[in-house]
Amino acid sequence: MKKRILGFWEIWNMSFGFLGIQFGFALQGGFMSRIFQTLGAGKEEIPLLWIAAPLTGLLVQPIIGYMSDRTWSTRWGRRRPYFLIGAILSSIALFFVPFSPELWIAAGFLWILDASINVSMEPFRALVADKLTESQRTYGFVMQTLIIGIGTWVASNLPWLVSEMGVSDSAASGVVPDSVKIAFAIGAFVFLISILYTVFTTSEYPPEDMEEFEREKKQKNSFVSDIVNNIGNMPKTMKKLGVIQFFSWFAFFTMWSLANPALTEHVYKTPAPIESNFDMTNILDKEAFDTENTAFQKASNSVGSAMGVYGLSSMAFALLLVLYTSKKNINRKYVHMLSLSLGGAGFLLMNVVSPEQLKYCFILIGIAWGSILSMPYAMLSSSVDPKKMGMFMGIFNMFIVIPQIIAALGGINFVSGLLGEEAINAMSIAGISLLIAGLSNFLITDKAAISYQPTE
Repeated sequence: MKKRILGFWEIWNMSFGFLGIQFGFALQGGFMSRIFQTLGAGKEEIPLLWIAAPLTGLLVQPIIGYMSDRTWSTRWGRRRPYFLIGAILSSIALFFVPFSPELWIAAGFLWILDASINVSMEPFRALVADKLTESQRTYGFVMQTLIIGIGTWVASNLPWLVSEMGVSDSAASGVVPDSVKIAFAIGAFVFLISILYTVFTTSEYPPEDMEEFEREKKQKNSFVSDIVNNIGNMPKTMKKLGVIQFFSWFAFFTMWSLANPALTEHVYKTPAPIESNFDMTNILDKEAFDTENTAFQKASNSVGSAMGVYGLSSMAFALLLVLYTSKKNINRKYVHMLSLSLGGAGFLLMNVVSPEQLKYCFILIGIAWGSILSMPYAMLSSSVDPKKMGMFMGIFNMFIVIPQIIAALGGINFVSGLLGEEAINAMSIAGISLLIAGLSNFLITDKAAISYQPTE
């Protein structure tokens, strides 16, 4: 089946659901550690509490990719049913997570939230490859990145914005402030509405050979054996991209899990107060705790807003790439290398910046983020069998979640501990990891992956 060239608004519509997905990820990435700290978690415990995110991705994405490859509905298409199911579950989890009364409940909600987001997210990657010609794929993935940047910036600023509108940042010990609760409720609404917009404005191509498609569905091979077989036979370029992804996502998981404790402590000088250090039966001690806790919550709002800048700069970077790739090819390899290197520099500069300067670090990190969300997928989509695009996109997620699992199980604490006990050392490790990821682009040699190669 010959695919037609799509216009800007058609690609925008099919990508718009990523706005909601990124609202979910940005609220999770920017504020789950804050919720954990509010409920009493120490900074050394936080990476392990985050293990839900990569584990659910490791399990969910290959399965959803496999299932969506083998799904077809004349009304709902191939990928859209999964968008919708994931959106409903994610919205419910987003709404309730800041109401968690105990740490273990918040950790459980993170499992549910991340699994649900992954159900929606994985098919979006495959949809770009399904709908767009080879010449438009970089354009399509960059468009997704543009929308992701918008979502990251807006969602990361929600608690600050809600606070500025008069909602309190103060709360009793072990209670998440109302500003965060309202921000998560807004995120739940945006998640569902944006997914519905894509579901109802986007059509999908049916399988090219319906009879063959139905025969393949009836084959008795289990999805486990199919996935294992495809892992063993993944293309060489995919394996090389996996090395880049490993160091890239180790860095960003480190940021999501430890930026709040690291930056509130090192840059803002307002670490989370430890309740056991205060006699809460003493009125003066209780007032001192409340004062420090409110200062920590406000500093956390500022950290969230600063992190939102990386969404804004990734959006601007993606917009430039959208304008350029709509007309011309780019060298994906060198764009990705330079972008990751700039992000690494942003993390390293956190050691020396003031609160006012922190946003410049996140501008650099945003350039790396914009590239991470587009260039590897554009390179991958040129290297795999289109009939197995969903499965390979899901398998590719292994190279995202495995470094996060390693980080959560003690990798961050161990490596950053080599530099000292200060929480800011985790951001230094993130910077070094991104620099290694940038240099790893030298491994990519496939010309079709590096740049679109028109046929004669």
